[in-house]
Amino acid sequence: MYQPTDLKKGVVCQIDGKPYRVIEYAQKVMGRGGSIVNVRLKNLIDGSVIPKTFKGADKIERAEVTSRPVQYLYSDGTDFHFMDPESFEQYQLNTDFVDTAAHYLKEGDGLNLQFFDGTVINVELPKNIYLEVTYTEDVVKGDTTSSVLKDATLETGLVIKVPAFIKTGDIVSVDTATGEYRERKK
Repeated sequence: MYQPTDLKKGVVCQIDGKPYRVIEYAQKVMGRGGSIVNVRLKNLIDGSVIPKTFKGADKIERAEVTSRPVQYLYSDGTDFHFMDPESFEQYQLNTDFVDTAAHYLKEGDGLNLQFFDGTVINVELPKNIYLEVTYTEDVVKGDTTSSVLKDATLETGLVIKVPAFIKTGDIVSVDTATGEYRERKK
């Protein structure tokens, strides 16, 4: 069981038999030692977001969520196909379910799927992914300061802002949480 103050961002808990991930956390200390915790919770099954308030004595159930490593196989346009490399069990997930993770998936990549009661509830990407720049404008000579940003199209079709010195063919690291450029691979 969790205390309300354990519900930091990213924690997965269970409310009314459904798994939720904390996406925002705020604690308000009241007079005479009491406190209130306000959180925004994302339902990991249907994606809905709800606000919830807990008092200091409330108990929140832990969600039994497991992660399993999988390999991304391919997309057929409507579904994404993954395989467990040990059991060879395959998982087919709808494009809407995969959502923004689709921008970072390359065939053969390894990642994790999260399960709750035997059902896939989340595609868990690594924090950073290296992708090749397939197109970017050439920079104007002399305009190579790192503060100038330009668009770059990556091999998965994702378009991000990169510094002016990045060229087509470079491999760049992208933060999967924000979709921002991190660094060029050396």
